[in-house]
Amino acid sequence: MQSDDRLIVALDLPNAVAGLELAKKIGDAVSFYKIGLGMLTGGGLALADELKQQHGKRIFLDLKLFDISATIEAAVHGLAQYDLDFLTVHGDPHVVRAACEGAAGSNLQILAVTILTSLDRADLDACLLRPGDIADLAVERAARALQAGAHGVISSPHEAAAIRALPEASGRLIVTPGVRPTGTALGDQKRVETPAAAIAAGADYLVVGRPVWQAADPRAMAQAIVAEMTGA
Repeated sequence: MQSDDRLIVALDLPNAVAGLELAKKIGDAVSFYKIGLGMLTGGGLALADELKQQHGKRIFLDLKLFDISATIEAAVHGLAQYDLDFLTVHGDPHVVRAACEGAAGSNLQILAVTILTSLDRADLDACLLRPGDIADLAVERAARALQAGAHGVISSPHEAAAIRALPEASGRLIVTPGVRPTGTALGDQKRVETPAAAIAAGADYLVVGRPVWQAADPRAMAQAIVAEMTGA
């Protein structure tokens, strides 16, 4: 079975050595990898560069940047030199606009975070975020981020269909974490769906981490996810 770019495997491992080892185990079954904040001090950027330049993989750098506009623009401009594919920033319009300025002239696509899939309404209350249904808030944040120029959004599978229906979402990407293959544990995710359901809801890409790298056979698990996606 060939790899499917729509599956992004999250290398949520402690360092670049472990990440590269997993990528080698999976081989050509996966062509797209996510490298997050947890690996940044463990050689994450070096791994991103190696996977991209030496192994021909696509790379999603998941840093969820948030700062003042000038800092965001400078940081994204620097990261764009690594020839990455996706980069996450928080979906606040000023952050998105600055990130797009920083990425100008490169192939880097800016993805806006709506509401983290590990959060529920009680978590938002604890953060003093405004009242309202969590799905409605995620869709509104997505619309504002897309209006600000984001190439796409990060969204729970539960909100993917509503975001896809937005006029602003035409031609834009929806990338969904919180995806769990049938029969696997939820972990710390609270708003999840199966790969088939996420694709059917309008997602363009699925991010899957622990179900792959905790599997006895990561390559076989990746292939099973691709099969489930294809069945959708």
